[in-house]
Amino acid sequence: MIEDDGPKSRTQKKKEDRALQRLGEELLTLSEDQLAAVEMPEELTEAVQAGRRMTSHGARRRQLQYIGALMRKIDPSPIRRALEGIRQGDVRQVLAIKKLEAWRDALQAGDLTILEEILKQCPQADRQRLTQLTRNARQEPGSPKATKASRMLFRYLREVYR
Repeated sequence: MIEDDGPKSRTQKKKEDRALQRLGEELLTLSEDQLAAVEMPEELTEAVQAGRRMTSHGARRRQLQYIGALMRKIDPSPIRRALEGIRQGDVRQVLAIKKLEAWRDALQAGDLTILEEILKQCPQADRQRLTQLTRNARQEPGSPKATKASRMLFRYLREVYR
């Protein structure tokens, strides 16, 4: 492998600058809690907060360029890792919700073997409460009471799964 110790081409610098701007744009889409979890210099945090408040397309574009310029002065790898962690957390959350929905649907369908699996994975779950919620959710499918009971069952599963 040949290493090039020479200066970067103008094209390469532009690509890197655009990548940093895209990273800054991703920062603008985060919620307040997620943004607070990303560790970055105060000046960059203020620039991102200002960019979130901007509604004008031109002003926002200039702010993104400014954010990119600020990011050139720092090492962006911790920010990239934090954003990747946030993305991974979102994926895990979606998978957990799908699992809970599958449990609820199986209980409503009458598969009580899943009850043992739930109790094994969630030792804090109350068997009596779970069977009561399941029984209520199995009432006439489509009725308002059954729909409400189904939601209550899902909420209880989410509560004990954490």
